[in-house]
Amino acid sequence: MTPAGVLLTYVVLGGWALVVLFPLYWILTTSFKLPVHVYDGPVFIPYVDFTPSGDAWRYIFVDLRNDTLRPYVNTVVVALTSSVLALGLGTTAGYGLLRFRYEPRLGVVGMFLGSLALAAVAITMGVPWQIAVAAALGLFILARQTLGRRFVRAVGNDDISFWMISQRILPPVAVVIPIYVMFQRVGLLDTRLAVIITYTAVNLPIVVWLMRDYFRNISIELEESAAIDGASPYRIFRSIVLPLSTPGLAATFLLVLVFAWNEYLLALFLTSANAQTLPLLIAAQNATRGPQWWYMSVLILIMITPVILMAIALERYIAKGLLVGALKG
Repeated sequence: MTPAGVLLTYVVLGGWALVVLFPLYWILTTSFKLPVHVYDGPVFIPYVDFTPSGDAWRYIFVDLRNDTLRPYVNTVVVALTSSVLALGLGTTAGYGLLRFRYEPRLGVVGMFLGSLALAAVAITMGVPWQIAVAAALGLFILARQTLGRRFVRAVGNDDISFWMISQRILPPVAVVIPIYVMFQRVGLLDTRLAVIITYTAVNLPIVVWLMRDYFRNISIELEESAAIDGASPYRIFRSIVLPLSTPGLAATFLLVLVFAWNEYLLALFLTSANAQTLPLLIAAQNATRGPQWWYMSVLILIMITPVILMAIALERYIAKGLLVGALKG
């Protein structure tokens, strides 16, 4: 490139970096402002336009210490746990859908869904969930043994994959009431476990879809060579596929972590006080005290900082090539 081209490139990149980073700088400076500095007009340069103050930080971490710490811990536990569970289950499911052939009979699938529906109806009618689940499972096993062979039409791997990703097409507001009633009946409402189970189920289709496409790019010859040498499918998956999939695992984990970290609607219905998360705390502060941006800025900073640090830590894994050094010639 010519010197003028290099200069123009740096100017464009610098301008874009300013556009991206300026909101973060604005939030950071606002967290050290007093109300008078916020209401008087836009001031941005500390010790020039205004004198920094730690009143907002003191209010959040001292006056509201318990009210802030509990939602923060809840967010960390729920987001990390659900992301790890979704990544583990979705990765194995995506690999299985790609490398193994499944042909479940459509009638058997219908009987299973019908059994789940009966269990849900029984739970809503007051039957203990343990008895309802056990009865539904027994009914399904009995029906499968007696009627399962009569069904001929089957679904394939692509049908299963499309069905899983279609769950993300459904708006969460359409299912939040049944989820609320279900956890209310089993006594798990306003608990971390309920939120973890829900977030895992919600993010699982994304992991399956992304990792299935990622595994598709891994050379099948590597797995076939290991199988010829006597490696089992589990050994191939653990020793060959997972190490080569580190960039995809890192990117997928970060994506579902952000989804779980910022989720609001499901947490609003499933929690009230004990399992409240940070998005709910920010909304509650805004509703009760109005748009007090100096306090809101502190909450926003402590909410986005862990995700930014996580992205920086995983950057080198995301940037890696898929098969760099795995194949030669």
